[in-house]
Amino acid sequence: MRHFVYILETLSSHYYIGSTGSLKRRINEHAKGHSNKTTKENGYRRILYAEMYPDRSSAEKRERQIKGWSRIKKLALINGDFGELKNLAKRRVFHSPQIVSRK
Repeated sequence: MRHFVYILETLSSHYYIGSTGSLKRRINEHAKGHSNKTTKENGYRRILYAEMYPDRSSAEKRERQIKGWSRIKKLALINGDFGELKNLAKRRVFHSPQIVSRK
């Protein structure tokens, strides 16, 4: 059964990433405030992006991946800027722990 991963924008301009078997039903739930804590507290503005997958596990895997991204990377995905997505993936910076001298 097909599943969807989606990004919506809340009234407070935050992104919410989710997955569902019925995108239309789930968006209706968000719009009515009957879905989850995030959209109940922050409201629903609009759907920004959606992808379709052949099964639930694939969609959930993609959902977890996108949730780990920075806001700028999510925005590149929403805008369909795949060149920027590629650049952002290459520029991924790993921070080493800061060493504090002890005296």
